[in-house]
Amino acid sequence: MAQPESLAELLNGRRAAVDASLPAVGFVAGWLAFGESIWAGAGAAVIVAIGLSVWRLRKGDKPRAVLIGLFVVCVAALIALYTGKAENFFLLQLLSNAASALAWIISIVVRWPLLGIVVGTVLGQRTRWRRDPALLRAYSRGSWVWVVQYVIRVAVFLPLYQAGQLAALGTARVVLSGPLVAGCLAVSWWVIRRNLPADHPGLRHPVVEEPVQKAAS
Repeated sequence: MAQPESLAELLNGRRAAVDASLPAVGFVAGWLAFGESIWAGAGAAVIVAIGLSVWRLRKGDKPRAVLIGLFVVCVAALIALYTGKAENFFLLQLLSNAASALAWIISIVVRWPLLGIVVGTVLGQRTRWRRDPALLRAYSRGSWVWVVQYVIRVAVFLPLYQAGQLAALGTARVVLSGPLVAGCLAVSWWVIRRNLPADHPGLRHPVVEEPVQKAAS
């Protein structure tokens, strides 16, 4: 089975996860440095997010993705400011992880695993991968690894959020971003490879049986 790259290389997930955790670090640092000031934390988070956005644009990232990331940080900061609770900076992340776990489960049940959709889109295959029974099975099983990832985050974040443990939330945000995503990419890649036949040509080459054309009578 020829596999020239891993999921980490295809999806660039580890770098994106690290970048996404930096505004949260900025929020906690600003909040602590200025006497638990939500305004200082929000300002630090937005400044970090703007700096990251400029850097990512200069590296050639798509403007739409960069602006969405900046928008999410701004919304999280506004929620914390509006509610007057610093821990609410992490509310969007908590809700998004819970929603993501549910979405990935549903995608597996309806036989449209999100891992296949994401990788297929990156590779420009549209839905050809879904007509390959081996790839469909491998993507479905690999998607369960991503479900576990989101469930772990919710299980860790929820009690810390309810207890208002901001420093612990910031630490968990870092630990459960880059390292967890790296582990998720590695394990889901292993699951995919283990579930593909030895003679399968790989993710880039779905084995699709073309329908047999009936001879004209």
